Amino acid sequence: MAAIEVRGLERRYSDEVLAVAGIDLEVSEGEIYAFLGPNGAGKTTTVRMLVTLLQPTGGTARVAGFDVVREAPSVRRSIGVALQEAALDPLMTGRELMRLQGTLHGLPSDEGRRRGDALLERVGLSLAADRRVGTYSGGMRRRLDLATALVHDPTVLFLDEPTTGLDPVSRIAIWDEVRRLNDDGTTVFLTTQYLEEADHLADRVGIIDNGKMAAEGTPGELKSQVGIAHLEVVIAAGESAKAGEILERFGVPMPARDGRLMVGLPRGAADVAPIVRALDEAGCAVEALELVQPTLDDVFVEKTGRHLEGAADQQHPEQQPAVEEPVSG
Repeated sequence: MAAIEVRGLERRYSDEVLAVAGIDLEVSEGEIYAFLGPNGAGKTTTVRMLVTLLQPTGGTARVAGFDVVREAPSVRRSIGVALQEAALDPLMTGRELMRLQGTLHGLPSDEGRRRGDALLERVGLSLAADRRVGTYSGGMRRRLDLATALVHDPTVLFLDEPTTGLDPVSRIAIWDEVRRLNDDGTTVFLTTQYLEEADHLADRVGIIDNGKMAAEGTPGELKSQVGIAHLEVVIAAGESAKAGEILERFGVPMPARDGRLMVGLPRGAADVAPIVRALDEAGCAVEALELVQPTLDDVFVEKTGRHLEGAADQQHPEQQPAVEEPVSG
C-alpha cells in the first residue's frame, strides 16, 4: 500500500488563483520523498492539504490509507508534522511540552512520560529537558519540534524545510535523525530548499512549479535527464556581457548565479580548453572557472527555468565552518 497517494489534487483560491493544478504523486511505505519547488509553486499548499490543514477543491489524496477529507481524524492520528515555524511555548520546558503532546494524543500518562523522555534523549536534549524552550537555540527548538511530532509513533512524517537557517552541525544532526527514523520504517515526506539535502536523503524527488508537477524520479534518474556537465566562470568586472556571448558559442546558456556565468557543455571537459582560449583572445580576464557535473540544481533549472532559493548554499555541511551549538545543554 502506498503511504501517500495523490490523484488530480487541486486547490483553487479564486477564479484567478489556482495554487495546485491537479497534481499526481505517490510515495511508497518506508520511502523518503523530497518535494521541491520555488516560492509560490504550490508545495506548501500541497503539504497543508496532505496534513488536513487545508481542504482540496478537487482531486483526491490518501495518507496512511485514509482519505484526507472524509477520514481526516484518522489521517491526523497516523502522521507526525514538523512545520518550519515551530509553535513551541517558550515558557514551558522541553519535558513539559513532550508530556503535553502525549496528553493531546490520548496517551496514558506513564506511557506519555516514557515516550517523551526517550525521544528527548534520542534527539540529544536530555540535559536541556528541564530548561524553558525560550532558552533553546534554533537547532535545539527544531529538534524538539521533531520529537513532539514523533510522540505518538506516526507511520508518516511530514517535515517542512527542517534545516532551513540552521548551522552545519545542527543540519547534520537533523539529517542523521531523519535517516534513523527511516531505517526504523517511518515514511518521510520532506520539503526542502537545499538541493543537496534532497540528493543525500531522498529515495525519490518531486519538483512542482506553477502548481503542476514538473519532474519526478530518483536523484540519479533526474540528473541523468540533464546529462551534461556545465562550466561556471567568474569574469573580471565589466567583461561579463562579452564573455557571455563567447560561452554561448560553445554550449547551452544557463542562468547566471552569484556572479558566475554558466554554460552547459555537451562534450564536458573537452570544451574547457577552447573556451579558455577564446576568452583570452577576446581579452576577457578569467578569475575562476570550474567544471561541474550534473546536479539537482541543473535539473531544477531545466524544469523550472530558475534556481531554487537555497541552491546558492549547497556546500556540504561537513565542509562548512561549524557554528557552536550545544547538543544536549
